[in-house]
Amino acid sequence: MVGPGAIVSAVFLGVGGVVAYLAGLSGLDEARRLRREGRRVQALVRSRQGATRPLLQFSTDDERELVMEVFGPAGLQDGAEVWLRYDPADPREVLVEGHEGRWRERSFAIVGVVAVVAALVVLVTPG
Repeated sequence: MVGPGAIVSAVFLGVGGVVAYLAGLSGLDEARRLRREGRRVQALVRSRQGATRPLLQFSTDDERELVMEVFGPAGLQDGAEVWLRYDPADPREVLVEGHEGRWRERSFAIVGVVAVVAALVVLVTPG
């Protein structure tokens, strides 16, 4: 018989696993959408004093001609130029080429599956 502590642990593992899995899938889907539908532009990397993430400056290529500043991934050098894809409907949503974070999203999905399997193991293992 499985005790109440095991049931509570399994529920937390299972719910956390499902959330992590869905977050990973959502991130992968968003990156795929931006690669497919996003507009490709070049951006200038600007570091800020004391900030861990640089700013990316780019102009939209539509009729609004906006100059956007969004946070980019850490590790980009000040003054460098990078290619990114932005969402025409919301130019703040960007995907920096070469820094897509696919490994992070896949890790979330894998950890989520492992947590759900661990929750099932906890439930079926006699204690």
